Amino acid sequence: MSSPATNRPRASSPPPRLMRVALEASYAGHAVFPLWPRSKKPALRDWESAATCEDDQIRDWWSSVPYNVGIATGPSGLHVVDLDDGHGHEPPPEWPRARGGRDVLARLAEAAGQPYPGDTYTVATPTGGLHLYFRAPEEPELRSTVARLGWRVDTRGAGGYIVAAGSVRPEGYYRAMNRAEIAPLPLWLVEALTPPPPPDPIELDLPAGRASAYVAAVVEGETDAVALATTGSRRNTLLRAAGRLGRLVGGGELDEHTARSALRAAAQRHIGHDGFTEREADTTIRDGMAWGIDRPRHVTGPTR
Repeated sequence: MSSPATNRPRASSPPPRLMRVALEASYAGHAVFPLWPRSKKPALRDWESAATCEDDQIRDWWSSVPYNVGIATGPSGLHVVDLDDGHGHEPPPEWPRARGGRDVLARLAEAAGQPYPGDTYTVATPTGGLHLYFRAPEEPELRSTVARLGWRVDTRGAGGYIVAAGSVRPEGYYRAMNRAEIAPLPLWLVEALTPPPPPDPIELDLPAGRASAYVAAVVEGETDAVALATTGSRRNTLLRAAGRLGRLVGGGELDEHTARSALRAAAQRHIGHDGFTEREADTTIRDGMAWGIDRPRHVTGPTR
């Protein structure tokens, strides 16, 4: 006969700590997904589509592996301002004596005549930075940016993610330091983060007697493709466009300066978004143009 003690129902053990972190984030309406343990690298390839608030999936992911917790900012309706510490590095000339992203954001707020936007849910990172959480506007869609606002100031929006408070890296924990309600992204920041519209069509001064209408159409088509390219295809689209226009330059059908200016104007709306930099744009244009110039194309008719 069993003893009374063995007949008692066993108390269910509490879920692992990082599972609780993931569940609490999901209860707050944040779509979560696993990051590799003690890391901020996604453990899933298609992490944005997989991010979820569903209990069963979260419990399944975190049942056996102590994953860190990622929050997909786009599906969560968040736009997070990521302020990195300067770590003693010399700031660029436009930000003299700034010690990091916090100083830069404070100066931006002052220049806009607005208060520092710190009255919102805030997480301290293990390396001395801050994540300021905001509710993203419905329109326009704001994607992630790198240094678009200024030195050591990045943002995480559509297509991005952040590491949730409670996650841990070798340097330490992500800790909630201000548990205020998540505030709407201030209008002045919305305006600063809104990408510029696609460039106006480039007016081309093409040599007389050439198939100028056809060349103009090629330039317009290629620059439109660059301006409208998505994050994952921007570089390849720009490289392909530069190569095609470079071929026309090599064939004497298009002025090189005009071609470079048109490509640079089309790429401008991507600079500072999702890690795309001026240097990357200029390097891509240079490489594509060089390839095309070495393979000249001569236009003898509008259909060739």
